[in-house]
Order: sequence, then C-alpha cells, then structure tokens
Amino acid sequence: MTMLRQIKAQTPLGYMYITTDNNYVVRIAMSPDGSIVTSDADSMLERTVVNEIEEYFKGKRQQFSFPVYLGGGTSFQQQVWRELQRIGYGYTATYGDIAERIGNKGASRAVGIACNRNPLLLAVPCHRVVGAKELGGFACGTYIKEFLLELEGRYK
Repeated sequence: MTMLRQIKAQTPLGYMYITTDNNYVVRIAMSPDGSIVTSDADSMLERTVVNEIEEYFKGKRQQFSFPVYLGGGTSFQQQVWRELQRIGYGYTATYGDIAERIGNKGASRAVGIACNRNPLLLAVPCHRVVGAKELGGFACGTYIKEFLLELEGRYK
C-alpha cells in the first residue's frame, strides 16, 4: 500500500500543500488535506518539489520536472488536465480552445468544471485557462489566478 505524505511550501500566496506517494506528486493545493498530517520535506522528491515551486515564484523556473500522477476524476477531466499541461509558461488558452483541442467543441463549461477540480495546482496549469471575454473563475480565487498570470507576464 502506498503511503501518502503531505508537506508544505511557503509561497508569496501563503502555504501550498503538496501530497506525495512514494514516487509521484498527487496533489498541490492552497489548503491542506485534513486527512493527512503535514510533515517536513525529507525525501528527494519532496525536496525537489518544494525547491521547484520556490524557483517558480522567484521567476527562475518555467517548467516542473517532478513526476505527477493524474489519478481520480473522470476520463473527460483527465483529458482536460493532460491538455492543460500543454499550455506553456507565459501563454493562455480559453475554455473553448481547450474544448476544441480535445475534440469536444461545445464543452467549454465542462472544461471549466475540470479546471475547478484540478488536483495539481501549478503542475497542471489551470490558471492559464481564461474566458473568451473575461479572466474567468479560479478555485483558489481570482486574485491568485491574476497573481500567477502576472508572474508569467500574461496579465496586467
């Protein structure tokens, strides 16, 4: 059985909570998973994740190298999450763009729901998905979405 561990990383936005199993990052969120006790980063994977997140917020990292596991969610949500990983640093796509890219042109609302349920904040960059005419929502709050897009040079 895989043991899940939760660590935290200090960011300009407050703490990010990272859940790992032995080999992968399975969750990155702004709030802790109350079912898992938070501990210090002591594995190589945990130290790598914390370091890379710190580098991202300092503007020194545009891609993450740590392995992630996209478990849970529906097959549609997983398809959306995989497509989100293709949006590069400093770029955005609309909900409609993502729906079209996955071959489901009329599913922009469902793409928004998938973004809202994204278990891997930053690693699966749902903050890079915007509305056609407005910024769009964000599970962590639109001010965080704005902050991340400003950090990446996409929102002023």
